[in-house]
Amino acid sequence: MTEPLREREDAHALLTAEAERARAGGGRLVLLRGATGTGRSAVLEAAAAHATHLGMRVLRARCSPDDIALPFSSVLHLLGSVPEFADVGPGDDDRGSAARLWRLLRSYADETPLMVAVDDVHLADEASRRWFVEAARRIDRLPVLLVATERSQYDIDPRPAGLTHALSPSVVRTHTLAPLTDNASADLVRAAFPAASDRWTADCVRAGAGSPLLLRALLDDLDGAPPPTAVPRTCAALYPGSYPAAVAWWLDSAGPATAEVARTLAALEQAERTGRTEQAEQVERTERSQRSQRTEPAGRGEQAERAKGAAGRNAVPAPDPAPASTHAAPPATATAATTETASEAASEAASETVFEAASEAATDTLAALVADASGADPARVSGWFTAMTRLGVLRPDRAGRPRYAHPLLRDAVLGGWSTARRQDAHRAVAQAMLRRGDHLDAVARQLLGSAPTGLPWALRVLRDAATVAARQARPGDAVRYLRRALQEPLPDDLRQRLLTELGSLEYASADTPAGIPRLAEALDLPAEPRDQVRTAIALGTALVGRGEVRTAVEVLRRLEGRLSGHPDLARALQTASALLSDQDQTVRREAYRWLTDTAERSPELVGPSGQALLVRYAATAGDLPAQEAMRRLRTLLTKPADPFAEPFLLGTAAAVAQWADELDEAERLVERGLAGQHPSLLHPMEQALRDTRWDIAAARGAYGTLLDALPEAARARRTGGGPVNADAHTLLALVETGRTPEARRLADAFDLRDTSDSWELNRFLYARGVLRFTEGDVAGALHDFLECGRRQSARAVLSPVVTPWRTAAAECRLELGNPQEALALATEELRLARVWNTPRTTGRALRVLGRATRGRRGLELGAEAVAVLRDSPAEAELVASLLAHGRQLNAAGERGRGRDHLREGAERAERLGSVRLLTYAEQALRTAGGRRTTPAHTGSGALTGSERRIAELAAEGRTNTEIAELLHVARRTVETHLTSTYRKLGIRRRGELRSALDD
Repeated sequence: MTEPLREREDAHALLTAEAERARAGGGRLVLLRGATGTGRSAVLEAAAAHATHLGMRVLRARCSPDDIALPFSSVLHLLGSVPEFADVGPGDDDRGSAARLWRLLRSYADETPLMVAVDDVHLADEASRRWFVEAARRIDRLPVLLVATERSQYDIDPRPAGLTHALSPSVVRTHTLAPLTDNASADLVRAAFPAASDRWTADCVRAGAGSPLLLRALLDDLDGAPPPTAVPRTCAALYPGSYPAAVAWWLDSAGPATAEVARTLAALEQAERTGRTEQAEQVERTERSQRSQRTEPAGRGEQAERAKGAAGRNAVPAPDPAPASTHAAPPATATAATTETASEAASEAASETVFEAASEAATDTLAALVADASGADPARVSGWFTAMTRLGVLRPDRAGRPRYAHPLLRDAVLGGWSTARRQDAHRAVAQAMLRRGDHLDAVARQLLGSAPTGLPWALRVLRDAATVAARQARPGDAVRYLRRALQEPLPDDLRQRLLTELGSLEYASADTPAGIPRLAEALDLPAEPRDQVRTAIALGTALVGRGEVRTAVEVLRRLEGRLSGHPDLARALQTASALLSDQDQTVRREAYRWLTDTAERSPELVGPSGQALLVRYAATAGDLPAQEAMRRLRTLLTKPADPFAEPFLLGTAAAVAQWADELDEAERLVERGLAGQHPSLLHPMEQALRDTRWDIAAARGAYGTLLDALPEAARARRTGGGPVNADAHTLLALVETGRTPEARRLADAFDLRDTSDSWELNRFLYARGVLRFTEGDVAGALHDFLECGRRQSARAVLSPVVTPWRTAAAECRLELGNPQEALALATEELRLARVWNTPRTTGRALRVLGRATRGRRGLELGAEAVAVLRDSPAEAELVASLLAHGRQLNAAGERGRGRDHLREGAERAERLGSVRLLTYAEQALRTAGGRRTTPAHTGSGALTGSERRIAELAAEGRTNTEIAELLHVARRTVETHLTSTYRKLGIRRRGELRSALDD
């Protein structure tokens, strides 16, 4: 025989043996069975070539469905032109015709041994099939080898019985051609592309699906784009298109019912993968949450075990052990080992059984869905899934559900459908899923591929799915669902609401160019006044994000002029205008001047939210003490508030509470405000509340929290390229934790010369000044602090509650040798700080003024700063004051007291995690001729404030995820703090926390 085809050696061996048997006078029927594309014809051709080599005469016929109308058509193709059969037609005497054809075959056999090769016998006409069956019964004493190929593949519509169902096994040899293994397929790929990588080869193997037909067609298409060009995911990238043509032929041979099921499955799978990135991220977040709840932070013993494990993984393998001695292992040890092995084997077997059961259930569930959508028999669909998985066309996913082996194969299967037919399939699948009660996301993803239905259920599913996606922080999915919902026929008022939600979500997902026109379109549609206000506020927020502050305020004011009969809505627009104006100092002055004048003339026209903004304005202007500001805001919070105005009131109160060092109250207000935000509507107070959350973390000195929550989301909303509040906090946290190179890269990422005016720019200037001062660029730092101050003063923000630029600039002046200018700056800041009168602002100002004043008065001011900050939550300011006063005492000759202050500052800086302050403290100690005593690294007294808060919540029985959500930190931060807490307390389990904390 010729060189055997891959993995067809058994078939060739069988045919070789049967050919020799036929030459010896003992004929037989050999039936080669196999699925479409498994190479039946190739094996038959190889057998015919071998028979010719042996001197046998080969008679060939390839059956076709076009010949079924003519009796004995396939036999006549075999035996050649037979004159007496020229006029044979349907209804003629089959028995006489069969006899004459048999005599003709025998006459050929009398001349020389024969091989009769019949390809695709399942397509033969009925008379020919009966003739082949009868011939198989009578050739056992003739030198005739009859070889036929027959398609044997599981289809949705059952096929007629095969050729040999009525034959005795003694007169026929049947051989089934299996699909190619992955190894054989890989060999074919490497033979065509010797330089292919393992990954590229494996990609081709999966697309080939174990079918020689499909694999060779794919390799033919890839000939013009060899590796390292990636294997395409769509047939559009293939040329000349042999692969999709082969897949189409494979489907045609399976029949229309099978093709319908195959394409329905492909459509369902394709829709499931649409927008799957956000869904996968959500699942991953859930899995991480579950893992963090199952795994407690490690104590010292667990850390040691993990270290041992890491060492074991990285160690060099030990040499093979010496030959075993003749002494046997102790029986108990052997028994234990045997028991353990048996237990592991039983466990693995049980796991496999469970997986198989789950896989079977998943297959049956999917089969029922596809059957419902395509109108097929569920049992046949389930059987087809099993058969195609065995062939390699389908492969189970992690859940055990059958999926196409490769995206290219799925795309080729879908290629035979028109757009309209695909849309119908998606609608049918969605409807079937809805009947079964599947998840909204799954149903909505199917509707994404369908044409508008005009059916109420479709619109309801898309809207509900968009709401769920928005609440789960998947704006991309929500956008897709709403875009599809807007294709349905809608009344104007509903279209207006959906456009508002869509524009808000598009803006939130960084698609600002699409979001703003969408919101503008919604504002032009007729709607209820409340809906118009929602749209206007969302549009104003988006415009401000693009730097168009004046335009945003004008949009709100135009609508306000049309709401004379709705005073509550008008007040909400006034408050929104004032809040949005914060991004532009000129517009801000105008907005607050109007708000102030209106409040003086007619307070009822301003409302509680507007009055809260005026309290905030007075606080930043240095006109109001913290205690009075909080009293007014708490009074306003007790008053009934319109739902439109309440977010403004809560957000404003939260910001002022944070400035007043009422951090716990500020956190509660932030969470209350965020809980009331609509996930699909753009609102200026949502980002303001998130900014306050970052401000609170910074006030607590929670640098790890700030660095864990890097502001990707804030950057995604940035359209002008300028820094946002989160960037400023990240920059400061990097500086404090000693990651100066990273801080420099972040600072250099922004060109502030072209950045539009905003309070966020001012805050970033302050943060960059701190970085420059730490790097030793004192002149550059002074420039940033003074520029920050100039911009803040132009906005009438004089109080140091937001950015203490005066004390920062004063420290620069001291470093540059200008004590008089430093004294003036620090004196002014202390004056403003005493107006606000919180320990944080007052203590900071006292510290710097003490350094600038010097002498005995300077010592008194430094001591007062430490005393003021002792009981405040401003731990970082206390550390800075301890260090500054320690140096003052050393300079005054009180070295003992000075070193004590420096040591305490160093220990607190270490607990706080401030590498910058710790480095400063250690340098000061060395200069003072002292050194640090061993800090209290153990016991509850060694815990930082953040560690203690987290430990107490854990001791109450809360999970890591619950703690993270409650404190608004990352789960990793919780785990890190608990690990440190376990180490300091000398415990290993969560249950020991309560007693350890009480010690």
